[in-house]
Amino acid sequence: MEHVILVDENDQQIGLMEKMEAHEKGLLHRAFSVFIFNDENQLLLQQRAKDKYHSGGLWTNTCCSHPREGESLLDAGKRRLHEEMGFSCPIETVFSFIYKAELDNNLIEHELDHVLIGNYNEAPKPNPDEVMDWKYVDLEWVVEDMKANPENYTAWFRIVFDNVKGHFLNTVQS
Repeated sequence: MEHVILVDENDQQIGLMEKMEAHEKGLLHRAFSVFIFNDENQLLLQQRAKDKYHSGGLWTNTCCSHPREGESLLDAGKRRLHEEMGFSCPIETVFSFIYKAELDNNLIEHELDHVLIGNYNEAPKPNPDEVMDWKYVDLEWVVEDMKANPENYTAWFRIVFDNVKGHFLNTVQS
């Protein structure tokens, strides 16, 4: 049984709860979202496997999940990047945000989400239980496609994308 770390708005741990129960109750918990870019400044998107417990078949950032108790965010991000996408690369924490979104299956995502960014240029080797497709895309393509087809993207990706894009472009330009 997988647990998530319940936190307050300052990211201080206040308890543990089974993952599905936390999503059913919509309780604030710690999470992370990994965004991998290549040297062409393209973002690696994944399409979640159809049978994921929520948001199946939707496009999203490279990978995301929840750290385990006692696991650092960077270690958790590297673990899930390897488990979902089949590769490892250096990543760094760039910012965090809190969001709450109602999902399919009567679940609620209420997360203090830490955004991790890295660089990788190869083709991933995704786990088919986690990922049904992937692609490297230009950021402006994502902007236009999300305007035209917002229903094709996960709730958290739609919420955080502009901030990630702004941070990434500021980093590239400096």
